[in-house]
Amino acid sequence: MANFLTALQFLTRIRLARQDAVAPEAFGACVRWFPLVGAVIGALLAGAFHFADPYLPIHTLAAALLALEFFLTGGLHCDGLMDSADGLLSGRPRERMLEIMKDSRVGAHGVTAFVLLALAKWSLLLDLLPYNPLAALFAMPVLGRLAMVVAITQYPYARPEGIGKAFADFAGRPALYIAAATALILVAPLGLVALVALAAAVLFAIAFCRYASRALGGLTGDTYGAVTELSEIVVLFIFVLAWEWNSYFWR
Repeated sequence: MANFLTALQFLTRIRLARQDAVAPEAFGACVRWFPLVGAVIGALLAGAFHFADPYLPIHTLAAALLALEFFLTGGLHCDGLMDSADGLLSGRPRERMLEIMKDSRVGAHGVTAFVLLALAKWSLLLDLLPYNPLAALFAMPVLGRLAMVVAITQYPYARPEGIGKAFADFAGRPALYIAAATALILVAPLGLVALVALAAAVLFAIAFCRYASRALGGLTGDTYGAVTELSEIVVLFIFVLAWEWNSYFWR
């Protein structure tokens, strides 16, 4: 329970217990529960849609869901995406990329990446809302955080220090097995499309992490956030594609 609370309070704004100091080992031990944290976020998003759907127009509802997810996570993963874009797209040597990503200022690549991320999520949510998107809203954060576990447990850390290094050093391979089993249990009841989305999110995470690891000599906390956000886009896209194909074949 303590490890789950550590994961919940690190990845979201939800505070259920006071934790003044967390040992590096605890950061590693909490990684296995990241998909369960995603389930909390997904349940809140699905619940918000269920109660707000009768009262809000579709465009406003999509924007509200996007804002709610941003509020729940505190923009943590969006910040990682922006820093990763600034570094990876800079075209500089490896050491300079890492310096750029550590800089608190956001560059043009980071701003562009955030705008495109928000636009993509809003557009995909708009496409899903007419089809009752409860399964997609729940699965999206679960599988996004499974992608983060893949990044943490399967690829080296690029920096000699940092919070992300504690995750990488102490998580261990068993964390991936537990996280994958948890994600599978959570999304399997949602049907075949959710299972396809799980496979797509994992494959995308592997591809992105290989690219980032080659460029940076490993991964960082910023790339953990980036792979989470981008994997969520992949999950939403799979659900949209499934609905479109289903509509096409049943015309």
